[in-house]
Amino acid sequence: MILLETPQNWTDYELIDSGEGEKLERFGNQILARPEPQALWHKSLSQQEWERLAHAYFIKKKGNRDSDNEWGEWKKKRSCQEQWIIGYQYKQMHLKFRLGLTSFKHVGIFPEQAANWNYIYDTIMQLEINSPSVLNLFAYTGGASLAARAAGAAVTHVDSVKQTVSWSRENMELSNLNNIRWIVDDVVKFVAREVRRKRIYNGIILDPPAYGRGPNGEKWILENNLIELLENCNKILDKKNSFIILNLYSMGYSPIVAENLIVSIFSPKKYEMGELYVSDKSSRKLPLGVFIRSSQ
Repeated sequence: MILLETPQNWTDYELIDSGEGEKLERFGNQILARPEPQALWHKSLSQQEWERLAHAYFIKKKGNRDSDNEWGEWKKKRSCQEQWIIGYQYKQMHLKFRLGLTSFKHVGIFPEQAANWNYIYDTIMQLEINSPSVLNLFAYTGGASLAARAAGAAVTHVDSVKQTVSWSRENMELSNLNNIRWIVDDVVKFVAREVRRKRIYNGIILDPPAYGRGPNGEKWILENNLIELLENCNKILDKKNSFIILNLYSMGYSPIVAENLIVSIFSPKKYEMGELYVSDKSSRKLPLGVFIRSSQ
């Protein structure tokens, strides 16, 4: 069965409207308008209402798309904050995130991933070992790392961008957490070294982009590099008392693609797969990626 999952009861996030290649979102007290290629339908609100509501509106620049990011600049009102903090709570997990406007339309969080944070927290709490080890790859600003650490895991957080790792550390401190292991490295090279070191993890989380660069210019292309990476992840994942999560964001990939990858490489005892989405005020579901989560 293919699941559909969305964040629940998150007071600091809201998708107000979507359509015509854009989305209008509230993060805390800031409302932002930015591109969303999957929103192919008409907007519910008028363009004038979008411009009235938005504290900042992202304008794409042409001719600079060499990755899966969309570069441009924010058209900001005087009331717009450059940086601000929002929170997320689930059971005994209390997370905080510093958000900010970037030149590639992101703000420091993918709200749909809250469904995975809940899964990470619950799964770690149910593992029959103390302080399980969790590896978060392509870890961005650390939402999954914080969820794992809040559940008591020993977390290794790997991302190729030094500034992003620093941002993650800031989120850890805001969330009153500590002792996450920070690694600035190319993910493929790091995991290959962990195989040689015979390191074993109880949980692995992967959020690979379609395209990317390592700290020394290493090229990541999802369709060329993902199988090798997953095969090496299988060598360092505990065969019992373990879990793995794979997210795929690229348009055109279905949960069945993720299922075939994970089942063929990891042969999990049980797994679940589906799509992550958020709904706007008109109850339209905006798809924001597919996932598979398996456990042993």
